[in-house]
Amino acid sequence: MKPISLFALVLVVFFSSCSSVRVYSDYDKNVDFSPYKTYAYYKAGIDKVDISDLDKKRILRAIDQQMAAKGFTKSETPDLLINIFTKSREQVNVNQFNAGWGYGWGWNPWMMGGNQTTVSTSTEGTLFIDLIDAKKKEMIWQGEGIGTLTKNTDKKDEVVAEFVGKILAQYPPVKK
Repeated sequence: MKPISLFALVLVVFFSSCSSVRVYSDYDKNVDFSPYKTYAYYKAGIDKVDISDLDKKRILRAIDQQMAAKGFTKSETPDLLINIFTKSREQVNVNQFNAGWGYGWGWNPWMMGGNQTTVSTSTEGTLFIDLIDAKKKEMIWQGEGIGTLTKNTDKKDEVVAEFVGKILAQYPPVKK
């Protein structure tokens, strides 16, 4: 393998592994997804989601953008109903490291410094997007995105767009 193509491969693996959102999806393998062209939101389900109205609007706007990019249109008589659900949990990260120096093996009475511990917290969020056959009232596809959330209002639109974009990139499923 040429050194340049090996370097390119390493870059692709590195950047794909740095993604801040992990996504998963599941679907009904007996469903033909090609007839679905229109959608609406499942209001009763979305009203129950325990997040701020501003965050709901961000999510729904991002879904609208992704669905339009896939050729879907909103409709009063939709083929699909879209529901969302969210979960979050606090992550506590503890890091310890030895800040000392010295010489030799084993205990060193001349060792300077010592152990230092840092503690940080972050919020890990999960967004589920459910696609429901509007006529049969059966879930046919579910996407899930897990990643770190932000309280920075300047970045929320970007984070939500990343979550939704990566989740809906899994739709429609590619049958193997």
